Amino acid sequence: MRPTRELLESLPERFDHAVVAFVGAEGYPLSVASRFRVEADRGVILLDAPAGEAVAPPEGEEVNVVFSHIRPQPGVGYDERRYVSLWGSLRRSNGHLELEPDRTQHWDEQEMSFFEFSERGVPQARRYFEQVSAEQGREIGPRLSFGWLFLRATRLPFLTATIIPVGLGIAIAALRDDFSWWRALLTLIGGACIHLGLNVANDVFDTLSGADEANVNPTQFSGGSRVILYGLVDLPAMVALCVAFYAVGIGIGIALAAVSGWGLLWIGIAGALISLFYTAPPLKLVHRGLGEIAVFAGFGPIMTLGAYFVLAENYAWEPFFASLPVGILIALILYVNEVPDRPADAAAGKRTLPVRWSKDTVILAYDLAVAVTFALIAAFAISGVTARPTIIALAALPLAFPVHRALRDHYESPYELMPSMGKNIMLHGATGALLILGYAIAIVADAASSNPHAFLQ
Repeated sequence: MRPTRELLESLPERFDHAVVAFVGAEGYPLSVASRFRVEADRGVILLDAPAGEAVAPPEGEEVNVVFSHIRPQPGVGYDERRYVSLWGSLRRSNGHLELEPDRTQHWDEQEMSFFEFSERGVPQARRYFEQVSAEQGREIGPRLSFGWLFLRATRLPFLTATIIPVGLGIAIAALRDDFSWWRALLTLIGGACIHLGLNVANDVFDTLSGADEANVNPTQFSGGSRVILYGLVDLPAMVALCVAFYAVGIGIGIALAAVSGWGLLWIGIAGALISLFYTAPPLKLVHRGLGEIAVFAGFGPIMTLGAYFVLAENYAWEPFFASLPVGILIALILYVNEVPDRPADAAAGKRTLPVRWSKDTVILAYDLAVAVTFALIAAFAISGVTARPTIIALAALPLAFPVHRALRDHYESPYELMPSMGKNIMLHGATGALLILGYAIAIVADAASSNPHAFLQ
């Protein structure tokens, strides 16, 4: 598109010089720096004509005139990055080269983050690869090594969401003298496969719904893997990977039910259905603002009770109560990660809680959920509903404070919010690990003494 008058008028304030890029007489690309001034009322830029014919830009042919600025920050990188790129033909005018640009491209880091700028360039990059593929007669596209691609496509690091509740269920069963290494290991593998199937399914359905394409502010913790959008993996391959993970997870679940009792099937079926219909039609739970409830149930009571049942061969209230804080905190990971996705989710009809609620309501709900979580931990430990050493999990509470501050101060800035999104994940991981450690302390105390101190039971 043609540059606006406002853009042209801003050039002298933002840039010291221009660089004219063109193809020389011998067919090689050349560039030359030039002083400039702007006549915005005429929509033209006047450039100083360079001395000597060898570097003279051609008249009547298209050239590219670039204005750019960057400030190095030693040991950090760069900031104040911005550029304006204009295209048009040059003509002589009163000893100057006059450019009347017919199209422009520009970016200013103060107006748009580098990450968003990169994401907005994805459609152009895809068209480029399609054009090159057509010219070469073979498929050309972006590539990642298998290991990195698998890690990204499955979002493997998020498996802590499975490891914590399954580990908690195993620890509770072990304290009650119900433990089997191979059953515990199979439970963990089966739960991980269902979780990875969920991750891949989310990418598939977010691609089909347009949510991924609409999201130009993905972060390290939100926005999905985007491997389909980037052309790293095609849609059929991701569907096949999703089916494979679910098949293995469900197969392990059926095998464990055959050994531990068919009562396991009910909770296994509930977990598999919740994970699938989290984004899949017709339910699309996350689109209806029910994502947090689904995640709470699936990665809280369902996984902890399931792991406990595999080992104890029955259900009990203790693993249910112990799982509640873990379930709330994993739901809060989703909740905070949805904040930077609000515009894209709204555009795709994904009515998450941060889409529906105001900033103040979102922050208040986060604070209340954290308060309830740690109140439950204290109440359950003191009353003996859970092992009393689990009260050490209260030590993780300070991790919630920077998350609250970031939501308050950087609600509209995804990349400034991102470090505290990581802190929120640490809050879940640290709390869950300390709950498991509390049970480990109780197990050791029980093994060491026939009558351990009440605090260690």
